[in-house]
Amino acid sequence: MIRDSIVRQGQWFFRWRSYVLLATIPIAFMTLRRGEPIELYFGDRADFIYEGVCVALAFTGLALRAVTVAHAPKGTSGRNTRSQVAETLNTTGMYSLTRNPLYFGNAIIYMAIALFTQGVYFVIIMALFLIIYLERIIATEEAFLSDKFGTTYQEWADRVPAFFPRLSGWQAPTLPFSVRNVLRREYSGFFAIIAAFFAIEAFGDVLFQGHILYDPVWIAAFIGGGIVYLALRSLKKQTSWLDVQGR
Repeated sequence: MIRDSIVRQGQWFFRWRSYVLLATIPIAFMTLRRGEPIELYFGDRADFIYEGVCVALAFTGLALRAVTVAHAPKGTSGRNTRSQVAETLNTTGMYSLTRNPLYFGNAIIYMAIALFTQGVYFVIIMALFLIIYLERIIATEEAFLSDKFGTTYQEWADRVPAFFPRLSGWQAPTLPFSVRNVLRREYSGFFAIIAAFFAIEAFGDVLFQGHILYDPVWIAAFIGGGIVYLALRSLKKQTSWLDVQGR
């Protein structure tokens, strides 16, 4: 059946979701070779504003993820890739607006990065790829949750949209907001966004102009983000400071 085939494909995407989007990098490089159209046609100021909007959009996606995981209990909303894990069914907080708030946040981040390249074809390819990629992962997770939680899941799915959040029906989270939970779970995503923008700027200069233009703002952002990443990673791996009971 087609549904079974989609679920099987989703299992593969889920297993390799940390790496599968790397397949878009060659397409991004081809886009960067053509330069930045907004800067070429409208000037530096317009380019600066556009890039600022893209960066803000990416961190909006990260903020949505942060709000989601800040209230998430242990064994849910994780970054596991080997198998599906759900000790409980999240239905409050962001999960009362959309059944997949983390994937919705991811989609915003990926599209913001694609838009940052200023390549129309790359943006279209990324959008189409995300539709196929996320649809299959979500189908896989829905099959797992439906089997595990049965009627409870079905009733929640009947009233909450699968992807795009609705603007009503908010239910307060069961657990309080935990900053440490956010820092422990999202530090890698934070640095990945900065690294992606930095790489686009650096490789764009090399591919289009033949040399790197050393922008102190981007260098400072990359170094600062790297320091934050290493500090939080060290706290997570070597201490219990970021651990929260029941999270």
